[in-house]
Amino acid sequence: MRSNNPLPLSFYERPAEFVGPDLIGCKLIKSQPSGQLLWGVIIETEAYSQDEPACHGSRKRSPKNETLFGSAGQLYVYVSYGIHHCVNVVTDRKDWANGVLLRAIALPNEDERVAAGPALLARRFNLNKSYDSLKIYKGNNLWICPKSSSVSEQEIISTSRIGISKGKDLPWRWYLKASRSVSKRAKGDASPPRREAWRPEKEEIL
Repeated sequence: MRSNNPLPLSFYERPAEFVGPDLIGCKLIKSQPSGQLLWGVIIETEAYSQDEPACHGSRKRSPKNETLFGSAGQLYVYVSYGIHHCVNVVTDRKDWANGVLLRAIALPNEDERVAAGPALLARRFNLNKSYDSLKIYKGNNLWICPKSSSVSEQEIISTSRIGISKGKDLPWRWYLKASRSVSKRAKGDASPPRREAWRPEKEEIL
């Protein structure tokens, strides 16, 4: 039985390195003004924690990263290079910077690369700083619901994070091997042929 209900708060009240891989295969859903649902399957994530140098909260707490120190289950949206929005889910516990970056999403019946990267994902779902601190586990127009039944845990790759200068060796990035929507694959992992690649099915959302 498929469910469009939001994942519970308890799902996010765990360290980012546990939430990150568990988000692979889950569905990001946005209710639009027309009443239609825009959705896609999360196929790539990265974890960040206050006790490692790549995390925004590793050095100090500030107005810019305050949301990352907040309660689990809300969004932390920041601007990269002054132009690109990046969407994170806050995890673990309050007053401890911890979160998961949503790196890529596959959408049904759309170009496989339309949301293959954090900035592209935010652009496709029209997510910006106004979504910072939005609680995604209750009654809002954006939420994450349980994993697609067509995604197997055996297909999830664990590898190092990208686009950072510190903490590169931590294997805190995960992606769905069978998808062609991954932003950047691990060295030696070739993208699957288009005819064999995994794609979300439109019928996943009822």
